[in-house]
Amino acid sequence: MSVQSFRKEQRDVDREKCFLAAHAAGHDRIYRYFRRRTENAATAEDLCAEVFRIAWEKTGQEESLSVMVLFGIAKNVLRNHDRSASRSASLLGALQLERDHERNDDDSRIHEALARLGPDEREVLLLTYWDGFSSSEVSDLLNTSATAVRMRLHRARKALGRLLDTESLSEGAK
Repeated sequence: MSVQSFRKEQRDVDREKCFLAAHAAGHDRIYRYFRRRTENAATAEDLCAEVFRIAWEKTGQEESLSVMVLFGIAKNVLRNHDRSASRSASLLGALQLERDHERNDDDSRIHEALARLGPDEREVLLLTYWDGFSSSEVSDLLNTSATAVRMRLHRARKALGRLLDTESLSEGAK
């Protein structure tokens, strides 16, 4: 075995170790990230696998694979998925009907209120409360300042509260 082939083999082992560590640290969080934003578990699994396929390719470029890098990839994968989904509006409608049947009334109220929020407000709420990121981590993911994230979060909480209060009042009037 030559010195060059030994070094290449060692780099491959290091690459695999780096990838496996990133997979162990981030798989569940990435999966939950997609699960909350997609229609079903199969789609979330597919998107999660796509994230790790891309991450595997990046390890070949000797980039670090932190959870934040994985979420950056996940954000782009989700964006591509959403574009594809909007192109097939009839399929999306069928999936929406299926999803509505699976939810109970309380979840449905919250999901409806979240759907009525603006995309920036909804995203900052989901990243903070469902994905458990801090303001600075959310600011990294959204390419904005932590102060702007805290302000968006404050506005989003108020807007969500108003929407839920409005729905409660209208249900009480029935």
